[in-house]
Amino acid sequence: MLTYISYRLLQMIPLLFVISVIVFVIIQLPPGDFLTTYVEQLRLSGSDVDASTIIQLKAQYGLDLPLYGQYWVWIKNIILHGDLGMSIQWNLPVSEVIGDRLLLTLLISVISLILIWIIAIPIGIYSATHQYSWLDYAFSFVGFIGLAIPGFLIALLLVYFVFNLTGLSVTGLFSPEYEGAPWSWGKLLDLLPHMIVPVIIVGLSGTAALIRITRGMMLDELSKQYVITARAKGVSERRLLFKYPVRLAIHPLVSTIGWTIPALISGEAIISIVLNLPTTGPILLKALMVQDMYLAGSFLLILSVLTVFGTLLSDILLAVVDPRIRFGGTRS
Repeated sequence: MLTYISYRLLQMIPLLFVISVIVFVIIQLPPGDFLTTYVEQLRLSGSDVDASTIIQLKAQYGLDLPLYGQYWVWIKNIILHGDLGMSIQWNLPVSEVIGDRLLLTLLISVISLILIWIIAIPIGIYSATHQYSWLDYAFSFVGFIGLAIPGFLIALLLVYFVFNLTGLSVTGLFSPEYEGAPWSWGKLLDLLPHMIVPVIIVGLSGTAALIRITRGMMLDELSKQYVITARAKGVSERRLLFKYPVRLAIHPLVSTIGWTIPALISGEAIISIVLNLPTTGPILLKALMVQDMYLAGSFLLILSVLTVFGTLLSDILLAVVDPRIRFGGTRS
């Protein structure tokens, strides 16, 4: 297994290089740049911006370099210094802009993923083993509702009804006294109850989808010949269920870890805007709209790195779940 992991890590080097080039080119595709738009807005408002100031600003943010030069400076600083560049919009290092926001986003996404697995897998197994029971129909109905209704719409309805019924606001992740305050035990304890609503809403559609996937995979496994034979030989239902069908049915669940967390991180943007959450979603959306290339590019690169390493983690977990899987001929 160590040989396989080392081989995959070496493969990631050219892969991440190609991804970084693609990300940088994509964020440069729209015409113009943030600085040009900003200068035009100043001129339209009546403010005069002289040519020397524009030249100085372009040199400060590296916009006077050709495209390949801008990429080289960006990627070199990331590799050698861990510097993601300067956000033109915020006039701050990208790491400062997204630091706490990325931490909060990862926290919400990971907790949502754990909640999805804890709820969806047992329900999916129960629905498959009790097919066409009233609970199976009930779970299927709830699953379809969760898939059909967008998360941001559920967030809007929740905010509306809670405020009208109780007068309380469920937006934000901190109480007013802790917003902008440095991290402390008090701020952490204040964060926990505020995370309940975002975690439930972000995880709702994922839970519904996973219930359907688990149920379908379990029904497929339970209809196979080895299960029928084991039952005929008198193997207990519980032992039979968890010995093979459950382990095989969760293959698709484990194999999707690579893109599940990035999808949760990037997919909560609209929910974050509705709930006024200080996460990366709104920042990424605004950075793309105003062409803040280093901020948008760094965030997209982080998502790509999470996807690549998540895929490696999926492969390793698949081998643990199913010993029949071998790593390209290597022995674990």
